[in-house]
Amino acid sequence: MPKEIIKAALGSEKADIALKNGKIIDVLGHRIVEGSVGIKDGVILGIGDYEAEEEVDVKGAYIAPGFVDSHLHIESSMLTPSVYARAVMPKGVTTIIADPHEIANVCGEKGLEFMLEDSKATPLEVHFMLPSCVPATPFDHNGCVIDGELTKRLYEKYDFLGLGEMMNYPGVLACDGDVMKKLKAAERIDGHCPGLTGRELNAYICAGISNDHECTSYEEALEKLSAGLDIFIREGTGSKNLEELMKAVDPYNMRHFAFCTDDKESGEILSEGTISHCIDKAIALGYDPLDVYTIACYNPCVSFGLGRKGAIASGYEADIVVTRDINATDIERVYKKGRLAALDGKPLFERIKADSSQVENTVNVSGITPESLEISFDKSKPVIAFKGGSLVTEAEYCESAEGLSLCANIERHHGTGNIGRCLIKGFSIANGAVAQTIGHDSHNISVLGSDGENMAAAVNALGKQGGIAVVRDKKVIAFTELPVGGLMSLKSAEETAEEYEKTVEAVSTLSPHGSSEALMILSFVSLLVIPHLKLGDKGLFDVDRFCYI
Repeated sequence: MPKEIIKAALGSEKADIALKNGKIIDVLGHRIVEGSVGIKDGVILGIGDYEAEEEVDVKGAYIAPGFVDSHLHIESSMLTPSVYARAVMPKGVTTIIADPHEIANVCGEKGLEFMLEDSKATPLEVHFMLPSCVPATPFDHNGCVIDGELTKRLYEKYDFLGLGEMMNYPGVLACDGDVMKKLKAAERIDGHCPGLTGRELNAYICAGISNDHECTSYEEALEKLSAGLDIFIREGTGSKNLEELMKAVDPYNMRHFAFCTDDKESGEILSEGTISHCIDKAIALGYDPLDVYTIACYNPCVSFGLGRKGAIASGYEADIVVTRDINATDIERVYKKGRLAALDGKPLFERIKADSSQVENTVNVSGITPESLEISFDKSKPVIAFKGGSLVTEAEYCESAEGLSLCANIERHHGTGNIGRCLIKGFSIANGAVAQTIGHDSHNISVLGSDGENMAAAVNALGKQGGIAVVRDKKVIAFTELPVGGLMSLKSAEETAEEYEKTVEAVSTLSPHGSSEALMILSFVSLLVIPHLKLGDKGLFDVDRFCYI
């Protein structure tokens, strides 16, 4: 530690900043302390009556550590990293752990380079994990492949914090050779194992996995916790698990929980925040605010070995949030390494974007006709059934086609012509369609509609750049532009959110289920690692048996 900081901590030199008259949220001592905080050279000197070059009277506001999102995909916000930073920092987020496997599945190393470069020009601390499943499974057909050998080279070439979520748990359990190479590349490995239990869970963890964000029940969280995983409580757009999973938290196991969003769209980020929303919701449910802030700030820093960060304590990095209320809904100031990054809900830094030309024009599809997208009803074949608030889908057998919609998954990277088709229950699209280039994780085109003509019109409207197209009566009525990999906009967060909201409103005219949640869930219909029945570009996929049916 530089001697200037030691002298300032002693009080023999002035601090740079002193936040005066606050209620300090002390996550280490598990208490709220009334007092002031001194800061020097981006480091917290401690709690005390420090003289400073700049003294800020917070007038009884709460002084909390900066919030940390323990697992997310920036691409799911439809914002580039530099724009995402401007959206979340005013909401108190100072550090994120991001897995760029969405853009990697489309553009490979070029996509990773874009995300790394675009994030550098902001004060938001972004730790990228190297995607482990590109593609997610051997059955996916995506834009690029990152095998075990390339994983090792990329990990040595770039500054990654660890290996991203290992979704291919069947490959782990089978000790697949390429999967083993990936696991050996990094010491820190994120997990992804929905519903895994018993000996299979034990074996998965023995591969070096350290956390999981896919728990949906209290019982699942406790089993995985006891088996050795840190549990990341997810509260995003399509999957909301906080209320259920907080039931598993107690004073003895609290250290092993953190909050994450995983996937959250831009409008919700602007309106309610990300981790601040988790804090607000958990406190509203009656949980101890000090526990909640420990989960939101300190625990993820310990989980990822980020050093002296996540607490208002001497020698810790000065990532600080000043909020008028304990539930973080009225944030006034956000400091990153002692510098004011946001004030009264506005970012204090400009967006300096990286060159995105190498990750545009990524849609390679032609010859889409109505006939290529249609499928006849057959009561002997399962349909995909969605349930609100969950990414888990069921196989269901119906007696008639009433209430069902057509769905297709179209390979869009290499022009193979692969089209998987099925019927879906839970949307009831009438006289229209919606198509998008967001389709986790291979990001082929997902299209949902009432008939082949409207579906073909929606797909063809995506062009080379991609996005989200809504069609009614065979005419485009709304479009969200996503030129960066067919996943992200080049516009501001506010412009992107407004454009997306118009798209959501257009979908709502096609179906009573036309919400942002419905669009988010549509983007997961092709994720072949989330139980139980999904749709790939080769047809229906049984996740439990891990094969096409």
